[in-house]
Amino acid sequence: MTIPSTPILDTVDVYGRVTRWLHWSIALLLAWQFLGMGLKLIFGRQPFLAPLVGSHQPVGTVLFVLIVLRVIWAVVNRRNRPRHGNGLLGIAAVTGHGLLYLAMVMVPCVALLRAYGSERAFAPFGFEIFPARATEIGWMVDLGGLLHGELGWVLGALILGHVVMVGIHETMWRDGTLARMTRAGS
Repeated sequence: MTIPSTPILDTVDVYGRVTRWLHWSIALLLAWQFLGMGLKLIFGRQPFLAPLVGSHQPVGTVLFVLIVLRVIWAVVNRRNRPRHGNGLLGIAAVTGHGLLYLAMVMVPCVALLRAYGSERAFAPFGFEIFPARATEIGWMVDLGGLLHGELGWVLGALILGHVVMVGIHETMWRDGTLARMTRAGS
């Protein structure tokens, strides 16, 4: 038995290879970020957490690039993607995905705003993206500091809701929703 290969582009029946790669790469990196910040909340700033917590900025930078690519890719494929259904459930699914995308973009944007206004250079991989400022731009740092973590936890709640809905689709409705993002040729 041959398993059909997954197309590169999305189709009305299945998400393509690029969408899947972006989805699961972002999911793994977000899990890393939440693990690090969750452990930091539980244990505080402990030396054993330094490698995990210390990677937050570079991993966040990679996430931002992948999220921008994912948004662009979603727009390019918008007419070919699997549909979320009709009626109230379809509207809820579209709204939920829209909120996920919005939060995924907003969380790193407010972090970048904070970094741009900071007196410290922003150099997540050792090369400078934003230079150090002579004086801090207070409103940027304050706004970024106020919103980055809180929006991050909002994103976490949206992700949890997303996972719960996948579970409902798979266990109660048995409609193959998960297969469109996991199995080749589905």
